[in-house]
Order: sequence, then C-alpha cells, then structure tokens
Amino acid sequence: MAVEQQNVSKILSVLSHPLRREILLTLSDKSECSFTDLLNILKIDTGKLSFHLRALSAFVEQTPMAKYRLSRAGENAVRVIKDVESWAEAADVEKKATYLPLASFRKRAYAFLIDFSLILAITLVIMLPQVISFLSGNVFTIGLSAIIFGTLGLLWVYSTLLEGFNGQSLGKRIIGLKVVRTDGKKATYDQAAVRNFGKAFLLPVDLIAGLRIKNAEFLRYFDRFAGTTVIDLRH
Repeated sequence: MAVEQQNVSKILSVLSHPLRREILLTLSDKSECSFTDLLNILKIDTGKLSFHLRALSAFVEQTPMAKYRLSRAGENAVRVIKDVESWAEAADVEKKATYLPLASFRKRAYAFLIDFSLILAITLVIMLPQVISFLSGNVFTIGLSAIIFGTLGLLWVYSTLLEGFNGQSLGKRIIGLKVVRTDGKKATYDQAAVRNFGKAFLLPVDLIAGLRIKNAEFLRYFDRFAGTTVIDLRH
C-alpha cells in the first residue's frame, strides 16, 4: 500500500521543531508529566507550551489524572528522534574527523623510535646486573627475550599513562604529535591502553591490518579499534 507522502511531510514538520522533540523526549524519560511539570522542566511560558502540545496531539495523550504521556505514535516518534540524533552525531564525528591535521607515518615512526629508545635504555639500566651477566655468557641469568618483553611491557605502561593523561608521550611531544579521539576530543586512559597494546605487543600485525583499512586516520588497526588517531600539532 502506497504511503501518503503528504502525511509523512506533516509528521516530519511537527517533529522538526526542537522544543516539540524535547517535550516528547521528556515524556519518554518521565513516563508522565503534568502541565506544570513540563513548564518547570522546559522553562517556557504557558502559551508556548499549550501551542506545542496542541501541535503534538497525535503523539501525546492525557491520563485520567490530566497528566500527559506518550501515545503509541509518540513512542514510535521518540524512537525515530533518537535514531536521527544518533545519525546526526555520527555525521558530526565524521565531519570533524575530515578536518583533523593527521600525522604522517614518518613522524609517527620518529616519535615511536624516540619512545622505544628511551624505554629500552631504562630497561637496560633496571636490569643492568642481569644484562652484564648475560653478556658474559652466564646462560642461567635473565635472557634476551626477558629484556625484550620487559621493554615492551614498560613501553605499554609508559605510553598508556602519558597518552591517557594529555595525549603525548615524550616522543610525540618532541615531534609535535598528539593522540586524540576521532572526533578531536581528549582520548581516555582506556583508549590509550587499547591503542598502545597493539603498538607494544603486536606491532607488525597492527601495521599490516592498518594498511588494509586504507584510511589515513588509522595507520594502525588498534587505533581504529580504540577510536583514536594521531594529529600533527605543527601542521
């Protein structure tokens, strides 16, 4: 059965007003509200609220106690509103991402080498007696693999803490880079932990998977998984 497009346009016109959407969302959240409740929540005058409630007559009904609640059509309208809000938010994030000054692979590699060299040096200092013993040929001391895993573990903790704090490890600060969410906002510690797990422990796989994405935002797969990217502050 063909849908009457005039009716569709009328419904969209009613829902196009932000105050009417706010009324419906308020009723969805509160279940029922009196006229006075709506006045206090929305901070509008009586005439304006009465006008918009009349416009929403197909979506709102009154209880025997004269309170307002959503009708079946109103419940469907709220679902549509929330879906559209989600689409709008996703579109806004995508739009913001296109304006981010993304860091190049070369600069990100330089920052990584600075951080890795720093952490390797710290690890060797911490394990100096064992390293000396190992280099002297004592096979019963700590091995090369332990040094490597110690370095990678420390790199993960170091990068997570600094990037979660302000988006910059020492290497990134020197090169002028910063880790952010794909919408440009500050990355969280959880996001920093996820993105750096790939960098510290699965770097070859992380890079190869990132190349398959073919998106300049995500040079590494774990950046996409964490919802983060790296920007160039000197771009």
